[in-house]
Amino acid sequence: MWKSSNHQFNTSFSKNNMLIRLIYANLIVFIGLKLLSIPLWLMQAQTSADQFALNWLAIPADYMQVLYKPWTTISYMFLHLGFLHLLTNMLWLYFLGQLFMQFIGEKKLWTVYISGGLAGALLYILFFNTFPVFSEVMPVSKALGASASVMAVVVAVGTYAPNYSIRLFLLGNVKLKYIAIFAFAIDVISISNSNSGGHIAHIGGSILGFFFALQWKKGRDITNWVNPTTAFLKALLPSLKRRPLEVRYKRQEPKEPKKPTKDYEYNSDKREDQEKIDEILDKISHSGYDSLTKEEKEFLFKASNK
Repeated sequence: MWKSSNHQFNTSFSKNNMLIRLIYANLIVFIGLKLLSIPLWLMQAQTSADQFALNWLAIPADYMQVLYKPWTTISYMFLHLGFLHLLTNMLWLYFLGQLFMQFIGEKKLWTVYISGGLAGALLYILFFNTFPVFSEVMPVSKALGASASVMAVVVAVGTYAPNYSIRLFLLGNVKLKYIAIFAFAIDVISISNSNSGGHIAHIGGSILGFFFALQWKKGRDITNWVNPTTAFLKALLPSLKRRPLEVRYKRQEPKEPKKPTKDYEYNSDKREDQEKIDEILDKISHSGYDSLTKEEKEFLFKASNK
């Protein structure tokens, strides 16, 4: 029975897009910690599940501790101790992540999520080890949560399609650029309040998302190092080499388009595609998605999967 349930979950996980997988990953860590707390409580252990997570999964502000626990640069961006914290981040990720995949593509959601989280961690560590105001709390300060990664996604799509509008409750239609600017401004003005480290990490993720979108419009990807690194880490884990996982990975891996033999032809085609995408996005921002022709919708869909 356990094997059957486990197989069904793995199948469901592999069939879902990257957005749902990221949400699953955050939920699994959260639920796993809550389940761990039960035997620890029954055994009257000296360490609670939350304390265990803070010690081994949250990222420390002290860079020497980070060198001792380097995996926390990744684990912290999937860690939530409070349900409200998890719910807020996953709602942001779900709604803005769908737009991200529509305009930029599913493949890049993973690389921007990871890069944004790392940028947030880097800025957090840099600030806490540089400015005197944090000197007293730096040795014990830790950061956790997907917020920096989510902010990278929010700002990236807000920068790439700034004039695209979405309807918000009580506010009506609001352009993506205003949502991104508002979220970024809140973090900037909140640095001196509580949760300074969290707001600083958010700013780091936002900066990464902004520059990613600017470079993506020019045909460059500043997050393209993530996939090779992920593949390398998978190769180091024997448990990930089981046949079922390999089969699912191969089935979902899209075929790479054949690159023209001449570099100038390849660059020319890329520029033409980008110009057409920009024209379609402008049309969406002025007249809405429904104003697109069938051919334009198909072209945008294909471009988002490249």
